[in-house]
Amino acid sequence: MLQENKLKPIRIAKVIADSGYCSRRQAEELILEGRVQVNGKLIDTPATLITDQSIKIDNKLINAKQDVRLWLFHKPAGFLTSTFDPKNRQNIFDILPEGMPRVISVGRLDYNSEGLLLLTTSGDLARYMELPKTGWIRKYRVRAHGKINQERLQKLTKGITIEGIKYKFSEVVVESSAGTNSWLKISLKEGKNREIRKVLEELGLKVNRLIRVSYGSFNLGNLPKGQILEINKKQLQSFLPKNLLNN
Repeated sequence: MLQENKLKPIRIAKVIADSGYCSRRQAEELILEGRVQVNGKLIDTPATLITDQSIKIDNKLINAKQDVRLWLFHKPAGFLTSTFDPKNRQNIFDILPEGMPRVISVGRLDYNSEGLLLLTTSGDLARYMELPKTGWIRKYRVRAHGKINQERLQKLTKGITIEGIKYKFSEVVVESSAGTNSWLKISLKEGKNREIRKVLEELGLKVNRLIRVSYGSFNLGNLPKGQILEINKKQLQSFLPKNLLNN
């Protein structure tokens, strides 16, 4: 049973996000797919308001609202950040420490990418940190194979359209080159699906290593691969709006 303020009904998608089950946007999708029940009845609109009802997703009762917590995780290459995969490959949840609460990732890193991944118990916090309007910069170190064209590379800060989708880097710098391999520093505000790989491929460059080194105010630092570090509440309060941290 989820306890909410009886005097103030709340949209069901927010309640689901607060439970840490998924983000609010994902909760809305689950509702539209007919997978969410309130008091045993399927609902069909994310606009549903509830106060003190039980919620089931795929016939399983979801947990009550979780404390807002955030972790830094050094994702190794060769792991997915989602649990669904028709190829049955390993995902990050297979290697997280025992006793971890249910968490969702802030953005994603694809199977072959590595580096900093933020994990949280709050769907609302994840959504806030992912939104381009929040202005949080994601920084990457990228090793790419091919001939560098500096002029075309710098134009990426003005934007490039590929198959009808516009991509734009905040910054791109050639860090070093050796033969046909180069290390690039790339920054962006919005992480579209496989964005860096697609854009560099358009320029004739093949990415053979991609590492996220920071996300907003949070840095990978010397955190070893596969390890996790929780951000304490005092640090969270200094980085994030109070309304996202209040329970």
